[in-house]
Amino acid sequence: MPLTLLFDLDGTLVDTDPLHFEAFSTLLKEYDKPAIDFEFYKTRIMGFGHLEIFSMLFPEQTVYTALAERKESLFRNLVRDLEPKVGLLDLLDWAKDRKLRCGVVTNAPRENAMLMLGALRLGERFETIVFGEELTHGKPHPMPYLTGLERLAGKAHAAIAFEDSLSGVRSASGAGIYTVGVRSSLSEEALRKAGASHTIEDFRDTALWSELRRHMDEANPTNGKLTP
Repeated sequence: MPLTLLFDLDGTLVDTDPLHFEAFSTLLKEYDKPAIDFEFYKTRIMGFGHLEIFSMLFPEQTVYTALAERKESLFRNLVRDLEPKVGLLDLLDWAKDRKLRCGVVTNAPRENAMLMLGALRLGERFETIVFGEELTHGKPHPMPYLTGLERLAGKAHAAIAFEDSLSGVRSASGAGIYTVGVRSSLSEEALRKAGASHTIEDFRDTALWSELRRHMDEANPTNGKLTP
């Protein structure tokens, strides 16, 4: 069975966490809410869906649509030229050469995700995009990754997920997928504690290529020797 590769978007394909942090900070200031620091953003906001985030930040509210729309508008206004994570294009070329199926699994709103993928010029690289916000359960529930596997006819034991947030790692590992934590904002210790089996700074990591080779051999032993 071919190996399936599933990627989170924010912080995994591209470093956008500083932009999201700025958008949330602006929103809180507009509503005279206490400021948050980046550590709070990393552990309590990054990777979670709107319901979890805004019910925590605005507990006095019962409807969060306007808040979410304002925050995402602030974020989109900050998006300019984006650069993919170092080594990502090499990995996607490697996957294409081997006819591996690749997908994106994100909690980002559809409009944000399409904007970012367009700015990165990566829209054609992925066969499917799973929007956690449009499912019954988003991350950290396993449903988004299980949905990605289903759409790509993949199996958890023959898949690798790439994630940078605690909720994302929990979602992917909870789906039974070998999960690689990307150290965009969180430490190796935090990512492993959430369920990551391996962590990387970026996609040039030599140990990552060894894991790719191992998983390819296990998924399809007839593939032969593989190189990055």
